[in-house]
This record gives sequence, C-alpha cells and structure tokens, in this order.
Amino acid sequence: MKMICDRKELVEAVLNIQRAVSSKSSIPALEGILIQTKGSDLFLCGYDLELGMTTVIPAQIEEPGSIVLSARLFGDIVRRLPGDEVALSVDEKNLATIVSGASEFSIAGIPAEEYPELPSVSDETSIAVPHGILKSMIRQTIFAVSESDMKPVHTGTLFELSENKIRLVSVDGYRLAVREEPIACNQDTSFVVPGKTLSEVLKLLPENEETLTLHVGRRHILFQIGSYTLISRLLEGEFLDYNAAIPASHTVEILVKTRTFIDSVERVSLLITDRLKSPLRCVFEENEIKLSCSTAIGRANDQFEAKSTGGNLEMGFNNRYLLDALRNTECDEVKIQLSGALSPMKVVPKDGSSFLFLVLPVRLKSGV
Repeated sequence: MKMICDRKELVEAVLNIQRAVSSKSSIPALEGILIQTKGSDLFLCGYDLELGMTTVIPAQIEEPGSIVLSARLFGDIVRRLPGDEVALSVDEKNLATIVSGASEFSIAGIPAEEYPELPSVSDETSIAVPHGILKSMIRQTIFAVSESDMKPVHTGTLFELSENKIRLVSVDGYRLAVREEPIACNQDTSFVVPGKTLSEVLKLLPENEETLTLHVGRRHILFQIGSYTLISRLLEGEFLDYNAAIPASHTVEILVKTRTFIDSVERVSLLITDRLKSPLRCVFEENEIKLSCSTAIGRANDQFEAKSTGGNLEMGFNNRYLLDALRNTECDEVKIQLSGALSPMKVVPKDGSSFLFLVLPVRLKSGV
C-alpha cells in the first residue's frame, strides 16, 4: 500500500473516527483504525462492536492496500506532522511508514484481515429528517438519557414515528424529555438508539437544512452524514410507558422568562457542591418565585417575578436537573405547570407542543 493525502483532511478524519474506536479490547485490531484504499479515496473505519464510524477522504493512490494502525498512536503522529501532505506506505510485514516534511515514523500495524466486519443494515425503514431539526431534537433530549446500567434500554433515546410525526423520548428515573416535530412519514415504528451514538451524531451534524436519511433495520441503525457513515446497534428492552408518567392536568401554571429563572437557580446553587448536596427550595407564589437553599457553608435566597395562576406551592428540586431542563428549552419564555408538591414539574413551550420536560421533585425536610 502506498498513498499521499492532505494532512488537514487526514487529521480531521482520524480525530472523528477515533471516537468510535475501542479504548480497551480483547481484540487488538479494535483498538486501531482500519485504513484501506478504495479507488481514488482513502477509507477509514473505527468500530467498538456497538458503534462503527467510517469516512473517505481523497488521496493519491500509488499502490492499493490496507492496514490497521493503533488509533491513539496514529492520531498523535498525524496531528503533529509538520508538512501539508502525508505519505503512507505499508510493506509486506505490515510495517507502516509515515512521512511528512522532514518527519518520518515507522510503526507496526495489524493485518486488515483481523479487523471485524461491520454489521449491515437491511433497510427495513428509511426516514428523511432535515439536519437542523434532528440536531435540535437530539440536543433537547439527550440530557435526560440515563447514565445507569440498571435498565440498559434507558441509556438510549426512544424514536417514535407515527401520523407524519417524529418524537424523541429520554428518561433517567428523575426527569423525562419529549421532543416532537412533523415530518413526511407514513410508517408507524419505534426503536431505541444508544445515547453514545446520538452524542456522535450531534458532533457530526452540520447546522443546515440538508436532509439526512436514517436507515433502520431490526437490530441496527445507519446514519449517513456528509462523508461519514455511523452504524449502531439498537437497544432492546421495554421502554418506560412515558405517557402514563406525564400528569394529565395541573393546578398551577407559571409563565416565566427562561433566562431569569436559570440565572436565579445558578446564583442559589453556588452553595451546592458534590460534597454539599441540598435540595433547592422553590416557593411559587402569585406573580413571584422564591428560591432558597441551605448547606453546611451557608444559606442563599433569591426571588424574581413571574406570571402565575392557580395559587401557591412549595417544592424541592435537584438544582442540576432543574437547570438541565431550563437550559434545553431553547426559548425565551416557558410555562411551568404544577399539580402538587410531590408531583413532577412540567416544562412546556409558551406556545405549541414541540417539547415537554418533566423534573421530579425532592421531598423537603420541614424547617430546612
């Protein structure tokens, strides 16, 4: 194998592909990047048996071939190379020589035959979604994906398609995020995509109105984003019946400026640390919200104006969960809907129903 390519294009491709490479595996090849010549392009692949990422970059191919190189070492080398171009050659003993400017490296590779084959997606369902919409939907729900393996299916986001609508749902036992958008779709289906996969999709998706097609099979999903292809396994298991968790009605409704609420929570949270945990006490009164918290290092109080109807209510919240919900609304004003001191807080848009966030309250100790 012998080829020459642009260093900047190679660095960008390697940095992205590295994120799908296994950091520690019983299969040595999985800790590397598969590099192959394909026509006049260079093909790169990273795979950790759950998520696979591939891309192609233009190259001047002198001799076709393939090799697997350590992702960490190869990434570190190409990032620091001095020249504008990189020449890569591999001999029959799988020794790779990398030359750029005055720098030259020789590193041992692994035969490409030892690299596991990526799964294929039997194209049972295809969904077309504009880049910008999918990016916004993932961003507004991924914060509520569970980090615990207690119920593996909740470490992903539920995709529901029905009635020309796409809905994304994430839940972690303390909060719930629902986001929906109208799309052209005539299929009723649902599947759960791992949160790790959606984090990578989010990083690769550009902010434009081009359309992305999702190819969904029985066990895998494929995202084609520009020159990158991501293939991921789907999560199996029974997802929470989230409709049953959403309060059907509310007794108190508050219209609040999102930034004002965030700033107030951030101020009062200055006394809360990982070591000094304490619930945030929220008192919802007529046209006013009062926040307070008390920890071993002191006490904080704050208040701000808000338009409310339905009476007064006092509730406790985990400050981080409350902030996550408010920050991900991505709008200037939101409605807070409450139905009791121990019922979830519902955060919805001022107009429409594009998102719904639930935050479970924390039981307050009297006199705190």
